[in-house]
Amino acid sequence: MGCVHGKCCNRHSSTSDGDSRGHPEAACVGNKHVLTQRALEAISVPSHNLKLQYSALTQRGYYPDSPDKENQDSFCIRTQIQGNPSVHFFGVFDGHGLYGAECSNFVKDRLVEILANDPSLLNDPVKAYTSAFSRTNSELHSSKIDDSMSGTTAITVLVNGDKIYVANVGDSRAVIAVKRGNRIIAEDLSKDQTPFRKDEYERVKSCGARVLSVDQVEGYMDPNIQTWDDEESQGGDPPRLWVQNGMYPGTAFTRSVGDSTAETIGVIADPEVSIVQLTPNHLFFVVASDGVFEFLSSQAVVDMPGAVATDGTAQVNRNQVSSRTRRESSGFSIGSGSEIYRSARSEFSDQQLSVNRSAAIVVPSPSHQRSSELSGG
Repeated sequence: MGCVHGKCCNRHSSTSDGDSRGHPEAACVGNKHVLTQRALEAISVPSHNLKLQYSALTQRGYYPDSPDKENQDSFCIRTQIQGNPSVHFFGVFDGHGLYGAECSNFVKDRLVEILANDPSLLNDPVKAYTSAFSRTNSELHSSKIDDSMSGTTAITVLVNGDKIYVANVGDSRAVIAVKRGNRIIAEDLSKDQTPFRKDEYERVKSCGARVLSVDQVEGYMDPNIQTWDDEESQGGDPPRLWVQNGMYPGTAFTRSVGDSTAETIGVIADPEVSIVQLTPNHLFFVVASDGVFEFLSSQAVVDMPGAVATDGTAQVNRNQVSSRTRRESSGFSIGSGSEIYRSARSEFSDQQLSVNRSAAIVVPSPSHQRSSELSGG
């Protein structure tokens, strides 16, 4: 959820072309997506004899009162960072506010460029990530874009051989599917940065923020109640951040890039970075904005590709959003890349009337492949 003046205008409730430069080894292994016209692509990770297949989708949500509303989400896929064939970047940027599209596209372009030019990236990705977000935020403030009440969240994954580094600012999310026996379990790679989190709530309160739902700030509910259940039960009226004597900015997140007004009450651009050592039990990961996770749990998102992984078919619940990908490792296999992708394409198309603005990238965790498979059959 964004700011009250941006994508969450209803309290009860495209310019998002991705960056796919630098794909000299990318191979088309499926039909183009009916909405994005992006093919399922593949890239090798030669340092560990691995292979990635990936695809992305972004589309404007259904807003009956604003049929011309702009899609403010964007995504970035950059392979072979610093010329290293085993280092790849995936990011989703969820803009909000009047100039949210401009903010998300600015951050999409600048963050990966700054990372790619940081000599410490491969030796200390956490340090490089922290520096890149800080610099990107400063550059956005200094740009011609008015980010006083606009900005973007950012969820990014850096694949470095058989490790992934997940950097999150905001309430978008990355989740990975883990095979445990005959089950596939969703494990969050990031933690939403919202006032629902006690640590984030206390941090912004100490910076002077009022934390209230829209109903509370408008006087419909007791503002002294400072406990909320969770995002699912709270529905379209989550706790938000407000200045002491005004009804703005109303951000439902505690970290973002941009949002210079919200910075005065504790909203920061410092990423939380997690590190995962990949194993054969890691099947795929999903990087998506809260336009997906506002409606579906992490497990629900993973269950859809997981259905393919467990029985080799492309049958799914028609009322769920999914994207599927392929992994073969240690004798465990799932449906072919093209079969999975065709099903995913259909599922995303079916959801265009029910899912708010969303962007998503789905990537299999790197998997050992026989040499004959590297051509993408």
